Order: sequence, then structure tokens, then C-alpha cells
Amino acid sequence: MRFVIQRVTKASCTVEGNVTGKIDNGFLVFVGVSDSDTKDIADKMVQKMTGLRIFSDEEDKINLALKDVGGSLLLISQFTLYADCKKGNRPSFTKAGKPDFANEMFEYIIAKSKEVVPNVQTGIFGADMKIELLNDGPFTIILDSDEICTVKK
Repeated sequence: MRFVIQRVTKASCTVEGNVTGKIDNGFLVFVGVSDSDTKDIADKMVQKMTGLRIFSDEEDKINLALKDVGGSLLLISQFTLYADCKKGNRPSFTKAGKPDFANEMFEYIIAKSKEVVPNVQTGIFGADMKIELLNDGPFTIILDSDEICTVKK
């Protein structure tokens, strides 16, 4: 599982001209799922994401988490996080989770995030989404379950 987390002052997702999710201060998170992911892995990833202390405190030190600043989440499913570019110039996406499984895991991640963060917005799984954001910093973190999770796959 891979999360690309961007600290934003605002972000939105539009599908076919309709806004499906919009936040102010918080994280825009692109979520990639592989077929080997599990709910245990998702739990650890959500815990790590929501606990990241990457907001400035009153002394301008990066010391506060999402909950400390009343931040929101905009979660966007993005299978392209599993692009394999080793051969040729056309990426392969065979490492990305199959759509039904990936959607199930994405919905699980949304539900787990809502247990911790009061305002969780989303895109639409599998849709052609247009994402707008104002990156704050810029501050971008990549979480990869292969690097941070001790859960056996």
C-alpha cells in the first residue's frame, strides 16, 4: 500500500464538473493498493498518516499532527502509484490491486480514517478525477507499507 501525502491549505476533487470532495487545511492523500495488501496493513497506514506531525506549532517547529490543527483529509484512489517503469517507456500497472479488491480496501481506508478525522472527503473510485490543490510548504510525504509496516503480507 502506498500513500502520497501532501500538506495543503486547500484541495478539491471534481468529477464531470461536480465537486466530490473539498477541504481546507489538511492532507490530500493519493492512495495506491496492491493485491497483497490487508486490512491490518491499512490500519497501520492510516494510523501512521493521521499521526504524522508535519504542521507547525506556535514556535514554527514541525510538531503538530492533523488532529492538533483540526485538519481534514481528501482521499483519492490512484492505482498509478504502482506504475512499473523498469522496461520501456510505457508503464505497467500489473502490481496495482485488481479494481474490486482495491475499491474494497479504499472504502476500508475511508472508514478507518473517519474514526480519527472528523472531516474526510473523497474522490470517486475509478473515475476521471480533476484534482486541485494548494500545497503548503510544499510538504509531501510518501508512505509505503513495505517500508513502514511490520505486518506480514
